Amino acid sequence: MKKFEKIVTWIQEEVRSGRKVSGEKLPSEQELSEQFQVSRQTVRRALEELVKENIVESRRGSGSYICEDAGMLLGNTERRADHEEKRIAVMLTYIDTYIFPVIIREIEKKVTQAGGILQIAMTDNSVAKERMHLEEFLRTRRIDGLIAEPVKSGLPNPNLDLYQKLQKSGIPVLFVNSFYENLTIPHVSLDDEKAGYLATKHLLECGHTRIAGIFKADDGQGRMRYAGYTKALMEHSLKIKNRQILWVDSEDIREMEMESDRILKRLDGCTACVCYNDEIASKLVKVLQSAEIKVPDQISVIGIDNSSLARFCEVPITSVNNPANEIGKCAAQIILDKIDKNMEMYSAEFAPELVMRNSVKLSGGFSPTLPAPGAARSYR
Repeated sequence: MKKFEKIVTWIQEEVRSGRKVSGEKLPSEQELSEQFQVSRQTVRRALEELVKENIVESRRGSGSYICEDAGMLLGNTERRADHEEKRIAVMLTYIDTYIFPVIIREIEKKVTQAGGILQIAMTDNSVAKERMHLEEFLRTRRIDGLIAEPVKSGLPNPNLDLYQKLQKSGIPVLFVNSFYENLTIPHVSLDDEKAGYLATKHLLECGHTRIAGIFKADDGQGRMRYAGYTKALMEHSLKIKNRQILWVDSEDIREMEMESDRILKRLDGCTACVCYNDEIASKLVKVLQSAEIKVPDQISVIGIDNSSLARFCEVPITSVNNPANEIGKCAAQIILDKIDKNMEMYSAEFAPELVMRNSVKLSGGFSPTLPAPGAARSYR
């Protein structure tokens, strides 16, 4: 162990044991130099390391002090006494569109009923914004738990260390909608592989064998839904044809109508298409209509999430239901049980259900029998 590391370890142990508490002033540089028989430069190096770790703060003209949440950071997971109400942070890629308002509403209900406060943050699916929020949570230590939607979970992410630091500081973290494979953090989501499987299976049962797929490449949900798609095709002894599969990222989705030629080329010769979500499905319907291709007469379209985009599309879209309300309730309960009762957190994946509308026809031109409005078909 280097000389400065001995000082670092000693101060950490003093805090961890409770012998030194938040706000307490440390011995001066001269006193520490004499205590450890090292130069003042070595002492400064040790203090610099402790400042980086948020264990010590330096006050100009006054000296060095133990940070407010140093004990929690070093393993003391007792609830802070600086505020009475629980503060839960919810960090999602988006907050005011698609299924996200439903998730937030259900989390807020649970947290409010438990006497807590909800703090909302949005990343815009940006790694940089995700990092900014995580660094703020670590710096201020003002939250008791974090419910987070991973950013671009299908790609390597430079922010994983910050999630780990939050955990080490005693702040429980729970993912929603997706997760990072390299982190042992539980998640609450739709069973995405089964969702892709159920969507594809429905088209197969309607007689379609030439089924295209449009999947999101930069998140884990896209990979899992693709896995369900391929599983269903292989069960029917159908080959996976790469030319019938289109991979898109978050930016591509916004510009789908401008990329119509590329999309139509992938769908050429197909009678149906499985879409990663309802946003893609609704935009695909517009692309097809612009090319004077009728849905579902010439091609069937199916989405995932059962959002308002599916319900109110010009051609109402058959979709796999994503129970956003249940996901919100479950996530809130898991994080509250951890904070209040120190119960072990766990992962929960909800089974998909098919909601049939008008965007899918039997191969051959006959419509499948539609259920009563709002009826759903459970995955088997």
